[in-house]
Amino acid sequence: MAQKIIVIGSGFAGLAAACCLAQQGNEVTVLEKNSVPGGRARQFEAEGFVFDMGPSWYWMPDVFEQFFQRFGKKTSDYYQLIRLDPSYSVFFGKNDRMDVPAKMDELIAMFEHYEPGSGPKLQQFLSEAQYKYEVGMRDFVNRPSHSIFEFADLRILQSLFKLQMFQSLSSHVRKLFKNPKLIELLEFPVLFLGATPQKTPALYSLMNYADMALGTWYPQGGMFKIVEAMLSLASELGVKIELNQEVRQIVNQGASASKVLTQNQEYQADFVVGGADYHHLDQQVLNEKQRNYGENYWDRRVMAPSSLLFYLGVNKRLKGLLHHNLFFDADFGKHAHEIYESPKWPEKPLFYVCAPSVTDPSVAPAGCENIFVLIPLAPGLEDTEARREEYYQLVMQRLEDLTDQEIRSHVVYKRSYAHRDFQQDYHAYKGNAYGLANTLLQTAFLKPKMRSKKMNNFFFTGQLTTPGPGVPPSLISGQVVAAEVQKMIAAQ
Repeated sequence: MAQKIIVIGSGFAGLAAACCLAQQGNEVTVLEKNSVPGGRARQFEAEGFVFDMGPSWYWMPDVFEQFFQRFGKKTSDYYQLIRLDPSYSVFFGKNDRMDVPAKMDELIAMFEHYEPGSGPKLQQFLSEAQYKYEVGMRDFVNRPSHSIFEFADLRILQSLFKLQMFQSLSSHVRKLFKNPKLIELLEFPVLFLGATPQKTPALYSLMNYADMALGTWYPQGGMFKIVEAMLSLASELGVKIELNQEVRQIVNQGASASKVLTQNQEYQADFVVGGADYHHLDQQVLNEKQRNYGENYWDRRVMAPSSLLFYLGVNKRLKGLLHHNLFFDADFGKHAHEIYESPKWPEKPLFYVCAPSVTDPSVAPAGCENIFVLIPLAPGLEDTEARREEYYQLVMQRLEDLTDQEIRSHVVYKRSYAHRDFQQDYHAYKGNAYGLANTLLQTAFLKPKMRSKKMNNFFFTGQLTTPGPGVPPSLISGQVVAAEVQKMIAAQ
């Protein structure tokens, strides 16, 4: 018998859950707080520029393909993927730049250039990272992580040591490589996972495999093309998407019935899947008796970073930028310390610039450039307009100096986005941008639980629960939670 299911939030996790549950014959409605679907992956247009608001890196293409294959589809049915080559550029200083090639033989040659003898070590490093990626994707991420007993499998227990769960990424990288630039290149993907490389398990070298072996891609038209693809699929499966419907309260009406209240409507549900911010749902939407955790629990969680973002429209083409550009002309360790160990506005931050118009002319008017500047920051900082402007001037001065061109006087559109916006638009806990940090003590069954402890018909999904932050993990989270809901339906 078809069940009425409400999904809260139309981010990647919410849309993935909605599609899977609708495929099983359920009546699914997605309630989205904002006027545009997609959660953090929303898009907006201004003065001829088209800006992706959040995710800009397309890694782990296999996860996207596997999702659409569930429904007899392919990504190519919805959008065209381009592999970027070079994958991205790293600026270490003026006239000191590393373009990271997509082809493996060229990548090995680049490593040899910086550190003779490091080519075979890179192959060893990526071979181990491939094992972690394949075992992690097969044995770990698709588990709901309700309990440690899900992992009490001899094969999995034996693999824990080979996965290097108990060694830091920093020590693992430094055993193989000595060149500081190569070390920073290999450590950068974990900058957004929520801990320093010294406190991130070496398991997460699987991110390097995703980066260097599986490649950096771009969906022509922007990352919002993925959202549009999922919305198209959802519509085909009969999912209803209702925008401008912020869920304010959930009233439990028994073992398997709930009333979901927005600011102006009321929905009946047999099951509810919460794809909005877990902390907000747990502490603000559910009443005290329904909550999974107390506020003290949340205050002790280690959050992944927030970000200060600038969406800029420039009335000329810029030189010297690739699609993705990392600016490591400052002290990596000091900035990481100012995010994770001693939270403060950083003295000299690293930053990232995405220039999608380098690849895709459709995202900017002719002769113009679309750039997205991101500074990773500690969550929970005081966020003021004056502070935003200070950091705009700081990073733009460095960008101009490092690329040897005037940019600020050519900016014809500018919008900033930081902690206050993440809180207002997504109810993001402490204004975080990336969810819960992937520390050892917040991995797998140690994350906030996917299933409500108090309500049989309520589940959580997204970046604050299993398997963690990022677009591919969110896609997986939605599929895992849908399977858990379906098990509950089958057991009735």
